[in-house]
Amino acid sequence: MVVNALCIVAGSLTILVVLNDVFQSVIVPRSGGRMWRVSSFAWKGLWALWPRLAQWLYGHDERRREDFLASFAPFALIVLLLLWVAGALVGFAAIFWAYRAGFAPATPTFGGALYFSGTSLFTLGFGDIVGRSAATRAGSVLEALTGLAILSIVTAYLFAIFAAFQSREAFVVTVSARAGRPPSGVNVLAVAAYAGTRGSFDGLMLDAQRWTAAVIESHLAYPVLAYFRSTHDYQSWVGTLGTLLDAAVLAMTTVEELPLGEARIFYTLGRHATHDLARHFRIPRSPAAIERGEFERACDRLARAGYTLRDRDEAWHRFCDLRAAYAPELNALAHFFRIPALQWIGDRTETHRLPIHESAVDIPTGAHEREPSDDTRT
Repeated sequence: MVVNALCIVAGSLTILVVLNDVFQSVIVPRSGGRMWRVSSFAWKGLWALWPRLAQWLYGHDERRREDFLASFAPFALIVLLLLWVAGALVGFAAIFWAYRAGFAPATPTFGGALYFSGTSLFTLGFGDIVGRSAATRAGSVLEALTGLAILSIVTAYLFAIFAAFQSREAFVVTVSARAGRPPSGVNVLAVAAYAGTRGSFDGLMLDAQRWTAAVIESHLAYPVLAYFRSTHDYQSWVGTLGTLLDAAVLAMTTVEELPLGEARIFYTLGRHATHDLARHFRIPRSPAAIERGEFERACDRLARAGYTLRDRDEAWHRFCDLRAAYAPELNALAHFFRIPALQWIGDRTETHRLPIHESAVDIPTGAHEREPSDDTRT
């Protein structure tokens, strides 16, 4: 009797944990508590191993390593679905085993109860084992409803995730055309100068505000989105956010001609995004210092592009002050999600001492009054 009662309690708790996780992960449109979240532990545990496994398997092959990292989110989604199904299956099986006398024929083993639980969850209904008591019949009906609910909710979940991913990536690709390869804030301003699109900088910052707001809402509601990687080299949602923030700060502190109204608003929103996302994923701040020489090379690049620059000493101090408000969190996100290193973002051990003209920016001939020279390469 005591064992049966314990099985009922344990099975009921397991089912409640699964349903709570499905509810919090899919239905609640905001980040909730994680204490009873199976998905939170699953994502965190798998991601702690995945980058190490990628490094061990493809340590010297960057492309294959990136492909392996990109497979994490789809794989983890499948694992999460299996965990939800397995939890419901085992939870109901424990309850059915406690009521094993209410089946015809009798199912004295837990394996028999697990089998009946599976036929109920997936609505197979073979009929070789049937419930003859009120408790087993009610449990079978409830489990069938649970299985249908999980299937329909997860289907809607997948559609929501992929729609948000496509919307996010469409803007990432658009920004990459303005920011070079690999992208950088310096390139955003330089390309605008060479392409004759300085007047559209305010429009870019307005689009960045909308995109950043969507990223905050979608990535806090569905954290799995943060693990989905871009399909193109050197592109990522973290890198795009950092590139646009760097461009906004350079415009606010270093160059003279650009409109700054929308850039100031985007800076506030982008800073807010880095803090919220780093706090949500519980990522500690990471040092993100930029050397004065790097800033000087950026200024030289912008001057060659045709910008009038402010006093460099004053600009350097203002640039450092404004960037310090988001760079540690941004760098922490870049390290945590293992994004490809960019000019001032992520692991810069191999990039931060290179001249700025090392990164390619392709501008079509005729976009400006003259064809860009080698100076258009960052």
